[in-house]
Amino acid sequence: MSYSRVNSSAATLTKNRTEESITPSSGMCVTCVDGCIGMCEIGKSAYRGHEVIYPQPFGVITTAAEKTYPVDYSHFNIMGTAVGAHGIEADSDKAIFPAVNLEVAFGHDKDIKFRMPFMIPGIGSTNIAKNNWEGLAIGTALAGTGLTIGENVVGMDPQTVMKNGHVIDTVDMKRRVKLFMDHQRDGYGAIIVQANVEDTRLGAQEYAIQQLGVKCVELKWGQGAKDIGGEVKIADLKKAQLLHERGYIVLPNPTDPYVIQAFEKGAFTEFERHSRVGMVTEESFAKRVEELRAAGAKYVFLKTGAYRPADLARAIKFASKYKLDLLTVDAAGGGTGMSPWRMMNEWGIPPVEIHSLLYQYAKRLHDAGEYLPAIAVAGGFTFEDLIFKGLAMGAPFVKLVGMARGPIAAAMVGKTIGKTIDEHQVPVYVERFGTTKDKIFVTAAHLRKELGDAEFEKLPTGAIGLYTYYERLAQGLRQMMAGSRRFALEYMSRDDLAALTPQAAQISGIRYIMDVDKEEVDKILNVAAAPVKARH
Repeated sequence: MSYSRVNSSAATLTKNRTEESITPSSGMCVTCVDGCIGMCEIGKSAYRGHEVIYPQPFGVITTAAEKTYPVDYSHFNIMGTAVGAHGIEADSDKAIFPAVNLEVAFGHDKDIKFRMPFMIPGIGSTNIAKNNWEGLAIGTALAGTGLTIGENVVGMDPQTVMKNGHVIDTVDMKRRVKLFMDHQRDGYGAIIVQANVEDTRLGAQEYAIQQLGVKCVELKWGQGAKDIGGEVKIADLKKAQLLHERGYIVLPNPTDPYVIQAFEKGAFTEFERHSRVGMVTEESFAKRVEELRAAGAKYVFLKTGAYRPADLARAIKFASKYKLDLLTVDAAGGGTGMSPWRMMNEWGIPPVEIHSLLYQYAKRLHDAGEYLPAIAVAGGFTFEDLIFKGLAMGAPFVKLVGMARGPIAAAMVGKTIGKTIDEHQVPVYVERFGTTKDKIFVTAAHLRKELGDAEFEKLPTGAIGLYTYYERLAQGLRQMMAGSRRFALEYMSRDDLAALTPQAAQISGIRYIMDVDKEEVDKILNVAAAPVKARH
């Protein structure tokens, strides 16, 4: 069995000539013919080279790996019960699914409050994030959850004003923060500013704290999509040169006269901007946490990627030792921008494995009496069943699930529907529900009542799309939790899951489905073993 697709993918706009006759190990056509124009990834690499490393078309897509892992969250089922209730009176008139409380409070003072146990963990300078930020920020604020401004936003902004190598004013970062804060309601939700190596050098987080009123900042150790720094493509020579001046790795060198000449002649149309990889040490980590707190950060988070187990251990130990407020652990397989395609598929620890290790490490620290921050897990979560499984897998330590591609997709669809409404060209698939915002979006009446007509009319449809997607997730999660008789998140348990295969059970420590409730079953049946009759 092959877990990977090697030489062709919709992500790289490539395909095999003999689509049914492919060598599994290499992905090549069984018969590679002289004269083929090169539709596969090898062929396309022969004339576009490094461009084929990345998913395409850049700037209008989000991307996730298509590798099939030996074990994933579909290898677990949610266990319901017909008995009792946790967090509410065991009364059929009271223990109804709308009564399930999805609110979560975390942070050292428990003063960060989310209405729902999910957040967007970090989307930064990519076009897909920037072009949909209005919907993402406003939709998140209205829903009362969390949104992280990812890496390189300050450095990528041509209108950023610098003094002595540090940012003193921005347009994009200011806009991103303001869109969220202007729509935040009753103190629910949070806007978080993340930083990589370049952001730290530019003083992006200090600027966000001191000039924009941001309370939550996040240190970043990579992500689930790649183990190198972030990258984007730049189609403008002057911007490429600006980023080069600001210290980014820009390929090819936009200040080289020969490169400039080749670009102007159309030999290539895009530069690549890359970030540096971080170099983690406990000393530098402790120093940076202290600097952020001294700058006025009320809450400090850490996000880590799908690195090897020792790095996960470092992340949770450092988060514990230096009293961080949230640790987010991302898993292999996903990305929201321009992650290298082969890397996205072939590196890192997959979700079930890394989240199982996370639980083991958290339990060891907890049992030793050490402080644990709130923990969030990420890596391919999209719907309520996956959210339930992620929370249960890491219970009682995991408080949140991080999602990026799902929310971006919802915001993009909402935005697109809004355009079709304005252009009076609503597609037939959508038109069956109506041709106005009020008829198409099922949450419109609720939002109009809560916000009032004037505010509702100002809402971008991307924000309504994200809000409506979250409303679906919340109701679906309440239904699943009610079925397991968990009426608040604090009652979630690993016992709410069963592994469907022995391998899934072995990796996760979750009981194999045929072994679930064994002890309780014996007590209920209370049948003594029949005596063995002697043969004569």
